[in-house]
Amino acid sequence: MPRVRGKQYQQTTALDLHTGNRESDVATNQPPVTVAMLFQIPAVRSPSTPSPPSSSSSCSSPSPRNPPRRSPRSRMESNAMVWFRKGLRIHDNPALDHARRGGCARLFPVFVLDPRYLEPDPTAFSPGSARSGLNRIRFLLDSLADLDSALRSLGSRLLLLRGEPAPLICRVLKDWNIGKLCFEFDTEPYSLARDKQVSDFASASGIQVFSPVSHTLFNPADIIEKNGGRAPLTYQSFVALAGKPPEPLSVTYHELPPVGDTGEYQLLSVPKIEELGYGDISQEEFSPFRGGESEALRRLKESLKDKEWVAKFEKPKGDPSAFLKPATTLLSPYLKFGCLSSRYFYQCLHDIYKSVGKHTSPPVSLAGQLLWRDFFYTVAFGTPNFDCMRGNKICKQVPWRDDEELLVAWREGQTGYPWIDAIMIQLKKWGWVHHLARHSVACFLTRGDLFIHWEKGRDVFERLLIDSDWAINNGNWLWLSCSSFFYQYYRIYSPISFGKKYDPNGNYIRHFLPVLKDMPNEYIYEPWTAPLSVQKKARCIIGKDYPKPVVDHDIASKECRKKMAEAYASNHSGENVPSGRSSNVLRRKLQNENREGSPPTNSKQRKKH
Repeated sequence: MPRVRGKQYQQTTALDLHTGNRESDVATNQPPVTVAMLFQIPAVRSPSTPSPPSSSSSCSSPSPRNPPRRSPRSRMESNAMVWFRKGLRIHDNPALDHARRGGCARLFPVFVLDPRYLEPDPTAFSPGSARSGLNRIRFLLDSLADLDSALRSLGSRLLLLRGEPAPLICRVLKDWNIGKLCFEFDTEPYSLARDKQVSDFASASGIQVFSPVSHTLFNPADIIEKNGGRAPLTYQSFVALAGKPPEPLSVTYHELPPVGDTGEYQLLSVPKIEELGYGDISQEEFSPFRGGESEALRRLKESLKDKEWVAKFEKPKGDPSAFLKPATTLLSPYLKFGCLSSRYFYQCLHDIYKSVGKHTSPPVSLAGQLLWRDFFYTVAFGTPNFDCMRGNKICKQVPWRDDEELLVAWREGQTGYPWIDAIMIQLKKWGWVHHLARHSVACFLTRGDLFIHWEKGRDVFERLLIDSDWAINNGNWLWLSCSSFFYQYYRIYSPISFGKKYDPNGNYIRHFLPVLKDMPNEYIYEPWTAPLSVQKKARCIIGKDYPKPVVDHDIASKECRKKMAEAYASNHSGENVPSGRSSNVLRRKLQNENREGSPPTNSKQRKKH
């Protein structure tokens, strides 16, 4: 693991809340699990021991019958638990480091497998559970297996449990005589509510709780406090408030305290994706990205060895069609699951910047991308209903179209626009696409062509992306739909020319849409314009083997611009756009706008890519 320079991280949250994520759950070392083991067996092994209470929203009575004999107070205080959710790593992990200190005699590293995150959902539009597609589930399992391996190398192991996380954690806190509970702070609403249950229970039980901020560079609550209790809504104001991030932990471990007695609790081994009941998935094409801290650090090292590339990195530059060797770090999934510390990444970048001298700066530099990540985390943390249009005070109210047929065509890569469809097929197969590819399909779905609600697209991304992150996913959809942050709705990504300038021969399209692999270059982005003789020769008849365009881009984009202008005018006047039409006065005002696509002369808003 990396040796990291810098002082030990000591910041804790100002709130008595603690985090987790929708993927939270727990570990072990028994023979490979089966579906029955994961979803049907009781949480306690011995038939002579009463089963724990069924999962509920309450943590009030962890062991109402036959409670275990209490150990002396000194023994309780010597038992510590580190509850993993995100932060699936050893390096720069303040929760783990704090748990092992202070006379800790027994350390319980726990992750709770939530059946709702793993159990197959046959009603979902893609293979996976109700909460995630298979690619992200597999990435999580990879990460857990790697974490378990790392802990074992230090004389410990990951204790993997199964059940609803909050009630189960409350039970084991009591049953294992835990005196100190440590876990990384998380800002998601789901996590805050769940972790408050656990922290309230722990406090009432006399258990110390330590919940440091280490998933982000900064504590979002601190930034909001500096800004007078409001989240900063521009990147520039956020950076000005944030200052320099805390340095990562400098500690290197040689061993950890041994695991304590877990009693009769059933401990599981990390399951394989094939063991979860998804049927025959041998023909499924999975993401080429494997999870885990080891892989994260390997990719980080590989990305940073070219110091010139790091120094010159400038987003939004990059080729969205480069899929064999993407023009980016590919580290976002590892940051999402906390396999890689953002503070350690930030420090590595600044070490390089100091050594090379001249380099790009935020917002376009690599360090600037980490700041973008914290910006969205901060705004999301400080904005009620951040993931909704209604009730979200920073979101434009837009009368989006409700068209399930168009939504499905977009989601399934059947729009008839090869650039858009290839991106969506790569997303389904790999769980990842380049950021400019994401921009293209998000614009197409919302303000560019189909005028469908950004929440619908957000839901698809949330399911399919391995790096799906509540704050960043919602923030980017708000941005790209011009619902917040970015307001130049007239700047639309062309579903034809944008991809063509990067990949004129259409190699990206040919790979992910093999039905078009023999289409000549001049028609690859607009196959519907090819003469029938050319279509026959390419063995792809448009309307039969590949769909015709679901909309005419030129017509649809003009209509979208008009609707966005009306919505903006109505928002400005205070009209309730989603439930009504724009006034005639506003409609007449639109007729006096600059010609289509021309930005206002006073526009100073910088577009984020």
